[in-house]
Amino acid sequence: MQALEAIADNLNRVIRGKPEAVELLLTVLCSNGHVLIEDVPGVGKTTLAKALARSIQGDFHRLQFTPDLLPTDIVGGMVYSPRTGDFSFRPGPVFCHVLLADEINRASPRTQSALLEAMSEGQVTIDGSPRALASPFIVIATQNPIEYHGTYPLPEAQLDRFAMQIELGYPDEEEELCVVTDQKVRHPLEDIRPVATTADIVEVQERVRNIEVDPSVLRYIVALARATRTESRLQLGASPRAALILFRTSQALALIRGRDYVVPDDPKELAVPVLAHRVMLDAKSSYAGVGKADVIAEIVERVKTPV
Repeated sequence: MQALEAIADNLNRVIRGKPEAVELLLTVLCSNGHVLIEDVPGVGKTTLAKALARSIQGDFHRLQFTPDLLPTDIVGGMVYSPRTGDFSFRPGPVFCHVLLADEINRASPRTQSALLEAMSEGQVTIDGSPRALASPFIVIATQNPIEYHGTYPLPEAQLDRFAMQIELGYPDEEEELCVVTDQKVRHPLEDIRPVATTADIVEVQERVRNIEVDPSVLRYIVALARATRTESRLQLGASPRAALILFRTSQALALIRGRDYVVPDDPKELAVPVLAHRVMLDAKSSYAGVGKADVIAEIVERVKTPV
């Protein structure tokens, strides 16, 4: 689609040398999901979120998670007006199209859980009344993989709400030179112009659901998720929600690549970013330094791919 290609061009202008990460982010957006970016500071996570919001003419809010952050700081709450004597609702940062939840693991579990309903149902409940969020709505959460002081690991229930976990990583030497020279006068983000609307993205999300999936590919997706539950190195395997998200993101990836059907390589390619953060290593494998992504990659190679 032209709109998706234009959005990708915008993002690749501000995040140099990371077309794979950009494609994964667009896959999450088109599948109506949320993404967790685990990476070191300074590689462009905030810039990526801002560029996405500008590209689709969406409202952008950035929320810095800290230990003293409260749930009402995220979702909002009822505020008393001395002038009228009434309570009125004051919306929190979650009422936007693109929410950057920066260093999400620095907030307490109680505060982290305030995002659960918003991420899974597209609404928040305030004083017993549900309030719908904007559409589309995507949470781009970040966490630093090397800084653990004063952090709270995300519980499995919340990790399961993220469609994917991706990394940006450092650019290569030539791309890093471009990053520096691009900002000699002004930041490339200032030149980003809207190339789509939020209504366009909602339409794309609806089209994703009509992408054909052959029964053999559907069985393959389920087989990948089920294989994680019998893996000896995993204490916790992928949930049925993981299979559903692998199914939906495979549809989105097919649409982005110009197809109206899913091929086996789609879920095969997405298995690691979709499944790895949802599983839990057993103690022996964890202490041995085994990576969850490596285990998922081995499972993908072991499960028979349909022809």
